[in-house]
Amino acid sequence: MPIARLRITDLLRPHWKALTIGFVAVVGEGVADLLDPWPLKLVLDNVLRSKEGHGWLNHWVHDLSGGDRMGMLEIAAAMVLLIAILDAICSFVDKSVTTSVGQYVTHDLRKLLYSRIQRLSLAFHDQRRTGDLISRITSDIDAIQNFIVSGLLTALIDVITLVGMVIVMFYINWSFTLIALSIAPPLFAVVYTYTRKIKKASRELRKKEGEVVSVIEEVLGSIRVVRAFAREDYEQRRLEVESMESVEMALKARALKARLAPIVGVIVAFGTAMVLWFGGRMVLSGTLSIGSLVVFILYLRKMYKPMQELSKMTDAYSKAAVGYERICEVLEAEGEVRDAPDARKAPPIKGKIEFEHVSFGYSAEREILHDVSLKIEPGQVAALVGPTGAGKSTIISLIPRFYDPTAGVIKIDGIDVKRFKQKSLRHQISFVLQETVLFHGPIWQNISYGKPEATRKDILWAAEMANAHEFIEKLGDGYDTIVGERGITLSGGQRQRIAIARAIIRNSPILIMDEPTSGLDASSEQLVFEALDRMMAGKTSIVIAHRLSTIRRADVIFVVDDGRIKEQGTHDQLCKSGGLYSELYEIQFRQKEDMLPDAVTS
Repeated sequence: MPIARLRITDLLRPHWKALTIGFVAVVGEGVADLLDPWPLKLVLDNVLRSKEGHGWLNHWVHDLSGGDRMGMLEIAAAMVLLIAILDAICSFVDKSVTTSVGQYVTHDLRKLLYSRIQRLSLAFHDQRRTGDLISRITSDIDAIQNFIVSGLLTALIDVITLVGMVIVMFYINWSFTLIALSIAPPLFAVVYTYTRKIKKASRELRKKEGEVVSVIEEVLGSIRVVRAFAREDYEQRRLEVESMESVEMALKARALKARLAPIVGVIVAFGTAMVLWFGGRMVLSGTLSIGSLVVFILYLRKMYKPMQELSKMTDAYSKAAVGYERICEVLEAEGEVRDAPDARKAPPIKGKIEFEHVSFGYSAEREILHDVSLKIEPGQVAALVGPTGAGKSTIISLIPRFYDPTAGVIKIDGIDVKRFKQKSLRHQISFVLQETVLFHGPIWQNISYGKPEATRKDILWAAEMANAHEFIEKLGDGYDTIVGERGITLSGGQRQRIAIARAIIRNSPILIMDEPTSGLDASSEQLVFEALDRMMAGKTSIVIAHRLSTIRRADVIFVVDDGRIKEQGTHDQLCKSGGLYSELYEIQFRQKEDMLPDAVTS
């Protein structure tokens, strides 16, 4: 089920206490900005007496100083220091709050997005590039963090300052204020127009950056293949093409940003020129004091500065907005294999598996399985055989609900698997997959991956059962030896035996194996088969295999071709039937029959 539209308030709500403190600090900064020009006005109008000042502040200073000019000067100097201290304290609190909130929001958002990505169905991941998802978890979230740190409360300061300044300026001289504000409409029109264009360019750039990361991730993850086929130059050119497109998009976005700042600067300069012209005339005519003109000019600089900052902030805002949209795309994505509202925890499973008229396709246009029906009794060893691409791996992927069928029902112990909570179902299934994946970490951790609470005794037992204990002990640090990424520091056979130990340690009632002997040498194959044979005793086991030694003594063999169950029976029955299995047997197995052990017993 897609998550409801994520709102910025949802991210900020848990940090409302810190944001409240930050808001108070922001108000303090706004007040400091408003008071900043007034000591100078007092000096100009009251100490230098360009024009006798009026208003509550002038009367208060006059009363406090007794009308003494030196006293007024001292008060003005003290006000400068007090305003600076207020601004410094509030600025420190503001920056501290925004930095901490930005970091925590980043953590919360990354956690939410990562959790969502893990829970989306494999069909979603089949259609997405890993590098693009990595870019969303890293770069897009960082863009939001940068905006929170540099733009969130800063924008609030600008709003408070602008409103306060406009009120004070109207109080001083309303007609002069209207002249000063006459440039605001065209200024905001320009900023709004360019913000939309910059956001669009940033969205295209971020998408391309995700593609660049995907290329890098793909090549680094397959570096041995690249080196083996001497394709370094090709991959270099491929990255250069993607990177150059990214550069061109970045330059396009930068050109838009570069044009905006000068345009804003010219508009602001035009407004300042009008204020100087009209203000100077008013001072010469005696209708405005020099102090008031200075306050106006300083306020205008402070007022135009937020407008200019807004134009610069479009970059951070656009990146954050695009990142937010890309994150929401994942959070709202369909395709999750989800638990039914009335789903319950799976009870201890006996292991009866049934497919009733099951059909499935990775996309609506292409169906892989067509009306598949089969039954495996508890404790049976079932083998799936057939040509490559027939749908064998798809069948076993439906049992633990990596995908849901588009039609039909899959039952375990007579109950639709959709009635079980996914985690509780998968906890009772062990896997030895065709692609052996190990994680960076010690060997013992890889073995206990599916059973974190396993003791060292359990780990040693599982390794011995999988014929892995001997080679592990010979490694430099034994079970504490760090496995390289994806187990690349081990041989294929060693990786496979650790994967088998990982399945053994769970001791689950259902065992699913996709080519479990892949990568094993002849000397260890027999020992592993004996271990598997002991492990499969009393368990429902499903094996995808091509080797005769793995399947010839299975209780039931299902022959899959073109997404359908074409035949089923024992090895002997299928050989006598003269069908597809017999054909495969003649082609692939006859020459090896006398060389391979009969390891899997019924």
